[in-house]
Amino acid sequence: MKGFDPKFSDFPDYILGITREIWEDRGIATLHQYYAPDIVVRSPPSVVVGNQGVIAATMATLAEFPDRQLLGEDVIWSGTPEQGMLSSHRLISTATHAGDGVYGRASGRKLRYRIIADCHARNNTIDDEWLIRDQGAIVRQMGLDPAEYARDLIAREGGPEACVQPLSPATDRPGPYTGRGNDDEWGQRYADLLTRIMRADMAAIPAEYDRACQLEHPGGVTGHSHDAADRFWMGLRAAFPDATFTIHHQIGRTDPLMPPRAALRWSLHGKHSGWGAFGRPTGAEVYLLGISHAEFGPWGLRREWVLFDETAIWKQILLQTGDV
Repeated sequence: MKGFDPKFSDFPDYILGITREIWEDRGIATLHQYYAPDIVVRSPPSVVVGNQGVIAATMATLAEFPDRQLLGEDVIWSGTPEQGMLSSHRLISTATHAGDGVYGRASGRKLRYRIIADCHARNNTIDDEWLIRDQGAIVRQMGLDPAEYARDLIAREGGPEACVQPLSPATDRPGPYTGRGNDDEWGQRYADLLTRIMRADMAAIPAEYDRACQLEHPGGVTGHSHDAADRFWMGLRAAFPDATFTIHHQIGRTDPLMPPRAALRWSLHGKHSGWGAFGRPTGAEVYLLGISHAEFGPWGLRREWVLFDETAIWKQILLQTGDV
């Protein structure tokens, strides 16, 4: 790969390799090499600008979870080394809550949760990132409710006026990557499917999903078949029935030894105006960032992974309703 260290055989090898170097091999200082000084890292709880903030957050996480492992499940990517490449990297993280930190006093609890990170890289450096951790799964394994965790976090951060503001169009910052992915047929197929669902065409689920599909949803929830898909997407859309659905990035790929697959980064932006996955309608304006992966087989979509941060949604609702 032109511009990249020759020790990496291809782009997925680069993404998997530097992740292990940084976290498990304790090469935190390599962030000075692998991350641009002015990188923008967007996650639903916050927007971090600059490599120093990334290094500080990495060290804080490892102090709280010293045995954390990041197991890469897949890297779905687009682009070229010359123009820049975008990876959508899906991982399972295992960790023990062995230190005090943002999740409270050390509890000794064993955690397992998913992460998807979209990273733009060029010349051996990542300079733009979108990152979603399954915070709903984390806090539930800690014995906490996502809404109560968000309420407590607001208080610990100094109250509604002082607390860290979640990601929204108002808090976002532009980065160097402005691409939209590729035009591969599998990315387009998945984009068309989610667009139909968000337009309330729930008949798309039995038409396009394999009857034996496996579904991995926020909160560490695993489901199977059409009913589980319908309950999840119906509950989400019902909570934000008038919110604008936007696909920001779309990748499709067919690689050796892999099924056809797709990665989408998308958002819902609008009022919490309906009964659904987030309870009683509050009218709060919510920005929900989602990333989802899909694999296809002979009978349709056979596996799907969807991530968004429930605690960041609750934080937005609580800040606007004053229920803190």
